[in-house]
Amino acid sequence: MDATAPIPAAKIDRILRPKSVAIVGASPTPGALGNRLMRNLIEANFAGDMYLINPRRPDIDGRPCLNSIEALPEGVDVAVLAIPKAAVLDSVRQLAARGVGGAIIFSAGFAEGGEEGLAEQQEIARVASEAGMVVLGPNCLGVINFMSDIELTFVGMPKSPKRSGKRVGIVSQSGAMAAVVAVTLMSKDIPLSFYISTGNEAQSQTEDYLEYLIGDADTAVIAAICEQIRQPARFLELAKRAHAAGKQIVLLHPGKSAAGRESAATHTGAMAGDYEVMRVLVERAGVVLAGDLEEMGDIVDLAVRCGQIKPGAAILGESGAFKAMSLDTAEAIGLDLPPFSDELSPKLREVMPDFIAVSNPTDLTAQALVDPGLYGRVFEALMEDDRVNSIIIVIIQTDYNTANIKMPPIIETLARLKPNKPVIYAGLDDGAAVPPDYIKGLRDLNVPFFPTPDRAFRAVARYAAVAKRDYAASDETAAQATFSAEGGVIPEYKSKALLAPLGVPFPKGKFAATVAEAQAVANEIGYPVVIKAQSADLSHKSDAGGVILNLADDAALAEGWDRLYANVKAYDPKIALDGVLVEGMGKRGTELIVGARNDPEWGPVVLAGLGGVMAELFHDARLMPPDLTHEAIVKELNALKAGQLLRGFRGSPALDVDAVAGLIGKVGAFMRANPQVREIDINPVVVYPEGEGAVALDALMLVAPAQ
Repeated sequence: MDATAPIPAAKIDRILRPKSVAIVGASPTPGALGNRLMRNLIEANFAGDMYLINPRRPDIDGRPCLNSIEALPEGVDVAVLAIPKAAVLDSVRQLAARGVGGAIIFSAGFAEGGEEGLAEQQEIARVASEAGMVVLGPNCLGVINFMSDIELTFVGMPKSPKRSGKRVGIVSQSGAMAAVVAVTLMSKDIPLSFYISTGNEAQSQTEDYLEYLIGDADTAVIAAICEQIRQPARFLELAKRAHAAGKQIVLLHPGKSAAGRESAATHTGAMAGDYEVMRVLVERAGVVLAGDLEEMGDIVDLAVRCGQIKPGAAILGESGAFKAMSLDTAEAIGLDLPPFSDELSPKLREVMPDFIAVSNPTDLTAQALVDPGLYGRVFEALMEDDRVNSIIIVIIQTDYNTANIKMPPIIETLARLKPNKPVIYAGLDDGAAVPPDYIKGLRDLNVPFFPTPDRAFRAVARYAAVAKRDYAASDETAAQATFSAEGGVIPEYKSKALLAPLGVPFPKGKFAATVAEAQAVANEIGYPVVIKAQSADLSHKSDAGGVILNLADDAALAEGWDRLYANVKAYDPKIALDGVLVEGMGKRGTELIVGARNDPEWGPVVLAGLGGVMAELFHDARLMPPDLTHEAIVKELNALKAGQLLRGFRGSPALDVDAVAGLIGKVGAFMRANPQVREIDINPVVVYPEGEGAVALDALMLVAPAQ
């Protein structure tokens, strides 16, 4: 078995659904890892064969012990190694010789411990793969099959709810975080299928278990915690497969605050950090990215109980002040609230008292206390409104007495109506005493219970974005380009020569190696002109005085030529210029940046935002997959903070967003066709009023050396 090849489900079955288990390092000592593991299996009434291995004891609590791995029968499904690191590698060799199906390694100190530990970990992977054995870990907490109560771990874990319904599979490189998520979900009465702690992933990896869970009929939602996604291309393909199958992956990936990758060549490299590249591409594949552990639990709760949630929420509250707060929060987090009014919502107007204004959020006041039937009438009206795709009811609970008055009519109404849209319950007063039976009553009706409305709003906004995404792909194509084997920075004049045939619009101009050539070009295209220094060693020409503007005639051009060369020499005497690029001066317009980055692991993304010298200052940019349709690119451009400038601001004309979107689509196609291009920076792109197009004034590429 190739150490990098996907592991078949039948082999993973031997770890997750074993019929025989060996405990290497079984111990009679309470609290010892081997003892805790043994107790977990005994207390869960494990029905399979259990082999205890301890060379110093004939038995533990009356259960016989084998004195060595060699004494195991052939073909045990899984062995769990609760032994010191020093004995692990030899034990893996012995397990392979006995034809054991899988090994779970608790011990730490391998790849995370230095070169020697890494070498041992690699040898474990080699031995296991050659024997066709699956290794989970090292440095992991093991696995739990909640459906069969098989706990191959030393941690104590509550029992998963046994109720029917959607189950959640947890796969995490961090065993501790997996345990936290498991307990969080069980506290919400959400049934689990598997807990899988992958640890260092010496041989089997997150992607293997994702593939298993996608194919598992008992798992409907997957909660994944990944500090490093080791097989990005495979991860994306699996995410797309899960999305197509209606299985939601909720991913928590730390690293948002890590410094972005430095680039000596382009603005794009500095603006498109590693985390953002990952985010854009996994979301494109259908994943919902959680910001923290709490949000992960909240989003999984929605996915399990509500299924898909589309944009368009109705908020029902009991306070006018909270109504204003809700609007502030919704705008900040992108929670879509369709507007309600007497004209837009006639059914709602009909069922509510005259003194309650029809709006979204709706302030029901305290009227439901005297008229509990109001809930049912409002729910029915909202269920008939096609603009409403979820209902968030926010209740002031205060104390047991208040909860006893308010919650039963809500639960009874929901049980009677069986809403055809997701309903989410949130308490406005976090910490209020709420009878547990009422929370259970809501959850039994597949109504998630949130202790605060802000958590509900954020989870709904994040989860509804999955349905809002445009998953269509562009059919734009581009040809493969030829680059030198050395790679490196491709200066402007060569970059433009590669991009111009795609239809990327540049000013009229040509490269010139001498003053005479430059004057000939200027006379051909017409004065005034700009000249720009050209060298692979000069990425940002303006920093070195390498751009001379508004040259009006041959004499001015000759003087400008000498001045440009002198400026560059003063900036860095080691820079040798190829020559200059002579281009016609264009009219002013709004400046944007268009760029692209081809991440060595994740692949290409494109970027667009506020350009010129403001690009890195304000970081107003949208990172996009490289295959978005023209319509989706237009939406991304309009979502910029500077989007108002594009649409026309304070009397200024709307700009030619279509022209910019067309340019971005061409750059995306070029990146897909040329994976050796690491970065492209087209900055600035000058955009003119609608119908007048756009022109790219500068272009730069960074190319990887040929392999």
